[in-house]
Amino acid sequence: MARAVSETHGEILAAAARQFAVTGYRGTSLQDIAREVGCSKATVLYHFASKEALLAELMAPAIAVLRDLDDQLTGLTGAVAQQAAAVGFVDLAVRFRGEIALLRGEFAELLCQPAFAHIQQISERLRDALAGHSDRPVARVTALVLLAGIPEACAEFVDIPDDDLRSALLTLVRRAVEPVDADLPQQPTTEDKDS
Repeated sequence: MARAVSETHGEILAAAARQFAVTGYRGTSLQDIAREVGCSKATVLYHFASKEALLAELMAPAIAVLRDLDDQLTGLTGAVAQQAAAVGFVDLAVRFRGEIALLRGEFAELLCQPAFAHIQQISERLRDALAGHSDRPVARVTALVLLAGIPEACAEFVDIPDDDLRSALLTLVRRAVEPVDADLPQQPTTEDKDS
């Protein structure tokens, strides 16, 4: 019996992933998932308390890696933080690009759900690390664009093998990010030149 329960649990997860990929998280109901598995909605609810709980389990491995990356970045500054954040985030995005594709276009809404609220804080720390903890607008904007664009590229270019995609993304990051070094003087801003 335990094996059947475990198999059903896995089938529900797989069906949810397929449904989310086709109709999105918002567009998928628990009844849709149950129909695909060939079980009742009550069976789905036996395994998962809610659609949010189902999504949380689907995303748990990626979230665990994101938390590990967050821990690794603690205490790093400047170019060291940028490099670690870039490599770690690209690796995460490539490794979990299937999960990223499932939620394409729905990240903002999902971050409002209690099960995913902590991800917003981790994302902000990751963005700061990519910017080298710099307050310069160009560093902050570049970091934000990379955080948004890397997952989008992973979801879009499913035809590119993982190693090639990883290499392309890291090349892009190296070109986009200006290393921050505390020993270098800051470039004067427009405001500095006007005064």
